[in-house]
Amino acid sequence: MASLLVPRIAARSVLRPVGVRAFSMTVPSLATPTPGPRGTTGPELLSPVHDQLNVSRDHDLPHFRHARPPKREPDYSEGPSALEKAGQLFLFTEMVRGLWITLENFFRPPYTILYPFEKGPMSPRFRGEHALRRYPTGEERCIACKLCEAICPALAITIESEPRLDGARRTTRYDIDMTKCIYCGFCQEACPVDAIVETQTLEFATETREELFYNKEKLLANGDRAEAEIASNIYADHLQR
Repeated sequence: MASLLVPRIAARSVLRPVGVRAFSMTVPSLATPTPGPRGTTGPELLSPVHDQLNVSRDHDLPHFRHARPPKREPDYSEGPSALEKAGQLFLFTEMVRGLWITLENFFRPPYTILYPFEKGPMSPRFRGEHALRRYPTGEERCIACKLCEAICPALAITIESEPRLDGARRTTRYDIDMTKCIYCGFCQEACPVDAIVETQTLEFATETREELFYNKEKLLANGDRAEAEIASNIYADHLQR
């Protein structure tokens, strides 16, 4: 067995080129630091790969920099001095500063209001309780186009219609389930004649759920009661579009 290995070892030694250093797959080792080309000190590479790439031996390359920056001692002179700390401690300067802010706001008018006895201003785009409007002649504005019913994402509107004697189409049923309504305002945006609107009324709580199912008569009553407010809000909203 030993005689069979001898020719292989001999052949391997013969085939090895002369003057070429062996290539190692391990990480190249570093020798003692030697002076670099610009007077800096850098490690001498023993791997032929780095010799062929003509890698510089100074510390300017990122992979030769130190992993940890030099430790920097904290500068205690940047903070408040001992005299300032003593003044804040014995003269209560921080407390006086806080009391001065309180004194400034003590004589200012209050920002709060006594709701519900006092109410703040509301935007003309506020979406509250629904209402159906009429023309100044008393005729209903709704033409039963059912665009509000089609666009309602909560499916809260139900409309039924029939033709009148003069051929016009009017609603016989207009119901809104306020328990489903999400007050998105799509019905008001889709209406071509401004018949269905959302008023600024926000206080319409009830004791039973049945009272939140609005029919046509309830909606028309809401519109008759707040027609002046609805008209002014629509005009103010029109100026912002």
